[in-house]
Amino acid sequence: MKLIRNSRGPLQAALVITLGLAVGLPAAQAQKGEPELRTIHGSVVDKSENPVPASVVYLLDVKTQAVKSYFADEAGNYRFSGLDPNADYEVHAEHGDLVSSTRTVSSFDSRRDIEVVLKLSHAKNAH
Repeated sequence: MKLIRNSRGPLQAALVITLGLAVGLPAAQAQKGEPELRTIHGSVVDKSENPVPASVVYLLDVKTQAVKSYFADEAGNYRFSGLDPNADYEVHAEHGDLVSSTRTVSSFDSRRDIEVVLKLSHAKNAH
C-alpha cells in the first residue's frame, strides 16, 4: 500500500496560523500595548459663569514645553485631543486682560476624557 502525502497541508496550516496572528495582533496591542490617547476639553467662563467666546486656551506639555493653543468657540468651548496619556499638562485661558488660573492634568490621572472649566477671574500680570 502506497501512502499519498498532501504537500499543501503544512503550507495551508502555516498560512492559517500566520493569518490568525495578523488578525489577532492589532487587537492584543490595543488592549495591553500602546496606551490610548487622551482628550482635554471644557469651557471658558467669566466670574458669573457666562461663556466667553473667542478666548484663547493654552495647553502646555510640561516635559517638552510644547504649547498648543485653541480659540474657544461661540459657546466658550475648547478641545485638545490626541494627547499623550503619559505626559503632564497645564491649561489656562486668556481673554482681553483677563486670565484663568492654571490647571494641571497629571499623567497619573487615568481618565481618557478630562473636562476642565476655566474661569477668567483675574487680570494678567504685567511683564
